[in-house]
Amino acid sequence: MELQIRKASKDDIEGLCRLMEQLNGKPLLPEEMERRLDFIERSLIEELYVCAETTGGDKAPILGALGFRLRENMENMSRYGEVSLLVTDREVRRRGIGKNLMAFAEHLASERGCIGTWLASGMGRVNEAHVFYKSLGYEITGYRFVKTN
Repeated sequence: MELQIRKASKDDIEGLCRLMEQLNGKPLLPEEMERRLDFIERSLIEELYVCAETTGGDKAPILGALGFRLRENMENMSRYGEVSLLVTDREVRRRGIGKNLMAFAEHLASERGCIGTWLASGMGRVNEAHVFYKSLGYEITGYRFVKTN
């Protein structure tokens, strides 16, 4: 299977809605995905990429998605590439799509002068996502604390 990774567009809304439902467990309306794409288009830091088979042309189903942004660290004046979203269609998991998307993120980070790549992953994903990230050489280095209003 030959893969193409490219910036997401409004033509990808249906596939992105399907992937986001798989990731979050709840449906995402096309209008909401369009608002998210508009937000990303206006953002100075956030990018969204999709992965599809090259043989499918413009109508190839979206097999995975990657959110990427730059994260600057004032403490040691460094820059990292941050994977802000990673999802692979459940029908094609364990076929290299996630690995290709992560390699693409690492390439983007390197290309932009980053000293590394990092991501945050929920505690409930220990048996799937965490194993995957560790297999790629990522280490757990801390905790994320969140307080909502």
